Amino acid sequence: MSLDPQAKAILDALAADPTAPRLIDLPPAEGREMYRAMAQAMDLQGVAIGKVEDRAVPGPEGEIPVRIYTPVASGGTVPALVYFHGGGWVIGDLETHDALCRTLANEAGCKVIAVDYRLAPEHPFPAAFDDCLAATKWVEKNASDIGIDPNRIAVAGDSAGGNLAAAVALQARADKSPHIAFQLLIYPVTDAPRRTQSYKDFGEGYFLEAEGMDWFWNHYVTGAGANADDPRHSPLRAPSLAGLPPAYVVTAGFDVLRDEGRAYAEALKKAGVAVEYVNYEGMIHGFFNLQGALDVARDAVKAAAKALKEALA
Repeated sequence: MSLDPQAKAILDALAADPTAPRLIDLPPAEGREMYRAMAQAMDLQGVAIGKVEDRAVPGPEGEIPVRIYTPVASGGTVPALVYFHGGGWVIGDLETHDALCRTLANEAGCKVIAVDYRLAPEHPFPAAFDDCLAATKWVEKNASDIGIDPNRIAVAGDSAGGNLAAAVALQARADKSPHIAFQLLIYPVTDAPRRTQSYKDFGEGYFLEAEGMDWFWNHYVTGAGANADDPRHSPLRAPSLAGLPPAYVVTAGFDVLRDEGRAYAEALKKAGVAVEYVNYEGMIHGFFNLQGALDVARDAVKAAAKALKEALA
């Protein structure tokens, strides 16, 4: 399968300006601004939604900002999706994933609670994980207040957010709380950078590069005193995946994370977990946030929302 022509056009445009700064050469604060600008330029804008509410929920080190999306024509108690944004645990926020959360809410007919967890390197591992777990527990505990069914809560995320969703599902299984009915994992990080074949094949020139993944990882985990096999940052290394909620796992064909996403889907299936795995062969990393530029991205988001809706029906 060849690279999607629209994805190739994006990569060609990025490569056309050799003077443009690379994310890994910027301080994290400037990298966050670059990511916001990219989201503004390449994602959908002005997606209609029934209601948007910004709130703050209790966290382990202070309040955690969240944004609650209520879909158009929503009535009564509905399912919920707790969403963790991507960005390598270093960049990304509620704004960079606003269009995606709006679309998922509308297409799946559920409320989406987006979590603005603490970012590295100011807050290294396990800060992001701790915030995401605390926010998910809050959603279940306050289900009646926010109008959702506590028995129909899913977790989701893209890239680093997919990593956090998988890790929260693992911890919830261990703690027997909160109850998670489904996990939507979009090109998730599932292991420490270990140089799989997709790292070798797509490590340079395909948006997320191997060097960039190292930059993210070193800001988040290195020096934080983390065990190399800790499933809270490397869910693929969990001793067992049995008993986890059903999953829908998405990967991109031209992505350094493709192989570890596929490996996690295969490991879930081997452990007896119901899994649907979809690889978009012509796509690059981050394509769910490029709906304004990629036709396939819009179709992929709708397909993921359909799987979510059916799982939470």
